[in-house]
Amino acid sequence: MAFSVAVAGASGYAGGELLRLLAGHPEFEVRTVTAHSNAGQRLIDVQPHLRSLAGLTLVDTTSETLAGHDLVFLALPHGASGALTAALSPDTLVVDCGADHRLESETAWAAFYGGDYYGAWAYGVPELPVDGGKQRSRLVGARRIAAPGCNASTVALALAPGIRSGVIEAQDLVAVLAVGPSGAGKSLKLPNLAAEILGSANPYAVGGVHRHIPEIQQSLAWAGAENPTISFTPVIVPMSRGILCTATARLVPGTSDAAVRAAWESAYADEPFVHLLPEGRFPRTSDVLGANTALIGLAIDHSVGRVVTVTAVDNLAKGTAGAAIQSANIALGLPETLGLSTNGVAP
Repeated sequence: MAFSVAVAGASGYAGGELLRLLAGHPEFEVRTVTAHSNAGQRLIDVQPHLRSLAGLTLVDTTSETLAGHDLVFLALPHGASGALTAALSPDTLVVDCGADHRLESETAWAAFYGGDYYGAWAYGVPELPVDGGKQRSRLVGARRIAAPGCNASTVALALAPGIRSGVIEAQDLVAVLAVGPSGAGKSLKLPNLAAEILGSANPYAVGGVHRHIPEIQQSLAWAGAENPTISFTPVIVPMSRGILCTATARLVPGTSDAAVRAAWESAYADEPFVHLLPEGRFPRTSDVLGANTALIGLAIDHSVGRVVTVTAVDNLAKGTAGAAIQSANIALGLPETLGLSTNGVAP
């Protein structure tokens, strides 16, 4: 028997990607889709690419419309999920794609987000190396899951193996990300208009103020870093979706090249969705378009004693919706890969 599913925020980019992937999931049946300003409209009029879900109509986002489902996905702005989830049955699996339940530190929440703090849920990055193994063990049987920030999970996956194995230092980490504007959501914002980004590259949240910084530090602390510090700079580039993250770290003195590569190889050797590329190869964002895949290239810059990783993900797929569905599969005892693909779309 299929699990009944509701998706809140179904009119947005993340909600639309959730629905695209859920439409092909053999065990999940989407029964309810909700929105705010688009409530009352047919889903197909708002998300015209979702032809197989044409029979659904968007309804108001309330705890009443979300109640009674086996599984609820929330694709809402930060601050909008906490009050809703408090009213849902503890037996319902709730996966929040927003930021409300990602951070364990209330102080970090207040500093980077502000507003009410609703507590941390199980973090939805199964492959993340943590103390005791992988994050997926903390998702088994969970009924409340916080899907990651797309930038944050990309940086964490890029650096955590080196932290966990002790081949890179946890201070003076640097990450620069080329990101598509879909990560900022569907609402109209002047800096994200086509006329502003076409033919241009625009940095934002520069100087240690990006909201994903404490989430990255939290993940790296779980991997074994003591007080990790990171300079994190995202740059909007003219591609609708995708992240290309170049992250560097100081090499621990005396560490061999073989030990560095072995750290990432051992971390991801058996992972279906996170792949270390052969030596000398680096990914492109086009390689992961539409796929629940993170591809990592690795090099050592001996002239400055730093390890360099280049990681590509689709911010809407592996970065958000794919991670949410993958985590839900684990929580429900289903095959982790069910309804998800490693194949991208090309050209």
